[in-house]
Amino acid sequence: MTTAEEATGGGRPLAGSGHDPARIQRRAVGVLVTIQVIGGLGVGAALSVGGLIAEDLTGSQSWAGMATTTITLGAAVFALPLAGLAARRGRRPGLGTGWLIAAVGGGVAIGGTQAGLFPVFLAGMALYGAGTATNLQARHAAADLAADATRGRDLSLVVWATTVGAVAGPNLTGPGAAVARPLGLEPLLGPLLFSSTAFLLAGALTFALLRPDPLLVAREVGGNTAAGAGKEPPLESLRLIVRTPRALLALVGTVASHTVMVAVMTMTPVHMSHGGAALTVIGVTISMHIAGMYALSPLVGWLSDRIGRVPTLIAGQAVLVVAVVVAGASDHREPVVMAGLVLLGLGWSLGLVASSAMLAESLPAERRPGAQGVTDLAMNLGGATAGAMSGVLLAVVGFGGLNAFAGVFVLPVVVLALWARRKQPVPAS
Repeated sequence: MTTAEEATGGGRPLAGSGHDPARIQRRAVGVLVTIQVIGGLGVGAALSVGGLIAEDLTGSQSWAGMATTTITLGAAVFALPLAGLAARRGRRPGLGTGWLIAAVGGGVAIGGTQAGLFPVFLAGMALYGAGTATNLQARHAAADLAADATRGRDLSLVVWATTVGAVAGPNLTGPGAAVARPLGLEPLLGPLLFSSTAFLLAGALTFALLRPDPLLVAREVGGNTAAGAGKEPPLESLRLIVRTPRALLALVGTVASHTVMVAVMTMTPVHMSHGGAALTVIGVTISMHIAGMYALSPLVGWLSDRIGRVPTLIAGQAVLVVAVVVAGASDHREPVVMAGLVLLGLGWSLGLVASSAMLAESLPAERRPGAQGVTDLAMNLGGATAGAMSGVLLAVVGFGGLNAFAGVFVLPVVVLALWARRKQPVPAS
């Protein structure tokens, strides 16, 4: 029996706890899957138009990347507060609040764009980033009560659930324009309108359905119900990660995988637009990219459970290298750009699922939320930095140079994996 199974009584109701952890885990995963489908629509709907709106408002290619960058910065800003809220009160308040903040952000972005106020649009995108943070933190909720042998599978199912909405979202530019025009809005604002609606619904469903709270149950069955549980300062969480080789590798793997993905994905719509690609083709490309991120995640989770977290993480870095080579050499050939973006999404999935499972099983339940919040903060800061530089790099060195820059970020993961194995053997799973 694994450590997690011992903590939960092997899935049987625990004496005195009143809970059946296995049943609660199944319910929690089912609810999270449903919510991720809806929230994923909100996350995906604006990805293909954010950069185009920013470019229209500023008239500058160099500013086009600021939409995605601001979303990513917003996700970084909200990562710790939402994780802290989850640590204090449970996953339900943490996730539900994040979705509702994102819904408000969509409304602010729409108002700012309609008024031609770029700073207001960016403020809305920053609030919108709470949706990205929440979408990512949902994977941690799936790991709270999971057994070690199936943690990758459970976590990846919640990641996978984003596929439906996230793939459909970028293709809503046409329907979005049809909805926006009768309301007197700019055509590109239709997807943002869909986003706000989806986030509002996701928040309402989270508050209504995510009961019992998986994190609070995990603490109860593990005997960690003290009033101070989950109130660890971020700096202490970071120290814990640094002291734990597998947790440190998980953090670096998460940050690197996300940074490579954001750097390339952010400027792909702008690059394709300058090459004459139609909005529908750009939407399909981003949809294919998001499908690469999420559609195969159950297979990725199964793989990480079978061959181990570290081999799966390293495989993800290899796929990312192939992705930036293919995309970087694509010029404006649309099928080649699509192929590179699909590989980019798959590499991200391999890295994120393996790293997230590794982080969860490396730390005790009562200390996970703080470490997970710090990891998501670092992840989004890395993505925001790459996104902020991507517009300038595209203008200065072109799309090929941007991809070469992104590929460098896989090196720390490989180096740290080798160092960790040499300093202290790292179990395969």
